[in-house]
Amino acid sequence: MMSAERNLQTLLQHMQPEMQDGVFVFATLPDDEKIADTINPLLTFREREGTTLVLRRDDADSIGLSWQFASRLITLNVHSALDAVGFLAAVTARLADAGISVNAVSAFHHDHLFVPVEKADEALALLRDMSCRAGS
Repeated sequence: MMSAERNLQTLLQHMQPEMQDGVFVFATLPDDEKIADTINPLLTFREREGTTLVLRRDDADSIGLSWQFASRLITLNVHSALDAVGFLAAVTARLADAGISVNAVSAFHHDHLFVPVEKADEALALLRDMSCRAGS
């Protein structure tokens, strides 16, 4: 297994942001409601108030599930350590400075950013520029 990176400068330099296909949305189900077998959410998270689902908009629409925050998914392809300090803070601060909201998710190997559909291309360009500047 490849070693996860902790050095902030290295993380920024090698983040290789990549836009994933499709539009993703956030929805919620009551805590006692089972997730339909007909959908395959990218992410589920249980909260006291209910279960959050992040799934493709087409899937949510196909089952009549109401949703919020139509977004594109940008994956940061550097293998970031789960205990790396400052990486997401630096990335999200740069997007915030540009007026771009972001919902960030850290998974085992990579960090993932959900950004508004209409700001996705701008966010990707900013992240690529940030990575280039970190390398110079």
